[in-house]
Amino acid sequence: MIDLIFLGPPGAGKGTYAKELVKKLGIPHISTGDMFRETAASGTELGNKIKEIMERGDLVPDELVNEMVRQRLSKEDCKEGFILDGYPRTVNQAKALDEILRDLGREVTAAVFFDVPEEVVVQRLTNRRICPKCGRIYNLLTMPPKEDNLCDVCKVPLIQRDDDKEDVVRRRYKVYMESTLPVVDYYKDAGKLHKVDGTLGIDRVVEEVLKIIR
Repeated sequence: MIDLIFLGPPGAGKGTYAKELVKKLGIPHISTGDMFRETAASGTELGNKIKEIMERGDLVPDELVNEMVRQRLSKEDCKEGFILDGYPRTVNQAKALDEILRDLGREVTAAVFFDVPEEVVVQRLTNRRICPKCGRIYNLLTMPPKEDNLCDVCKVPLIQRDDDKEDVVRRRYKVYMESTLPVVDYYKDAGKLHKVDGTLGIDRVVEEVLKIIR
């Protein structure tokens, strides 16, 4: 059983590395960011609240996140393990996760922290573009579309997410550093923390994570 937590600022590449590791390990990648975005797009009262919070670049309240995570980790596809990306973001959430896992008779295998400087994060995220139709993600610097601002598959204009605009990205980075670095210390104290240079190439980073698991 491999229960992994991926930590690191927005734009550290957590989702990209997780997708590669899913292929190798056969366990699900659980992104709370994706869970939030789906809820935010639902048009419900809760969805509208989450949308407002995300557009400000603030964090969604703990009790709401903890409940969403508890339900997700109890599902059958998590039986052999999981990669949690974007959670826990506070020490209270980390403690709640320990409790959730204890109830399931398991514990965190490793917490991997992807270390990436603010300017790299800003450059990565402000250049990210998404196809509104198929959800395909591009980066104008590292993975541009073949035709200017058009999805390679759907041929529709790409969009920039509101939370990828520079002022929001910098705010998200600041919020992350203030709120989440204590979580890094929490796992360090528990002997579970492993640091990886998030500016290395994808293959190198994936290899580092596999070494940690081994």
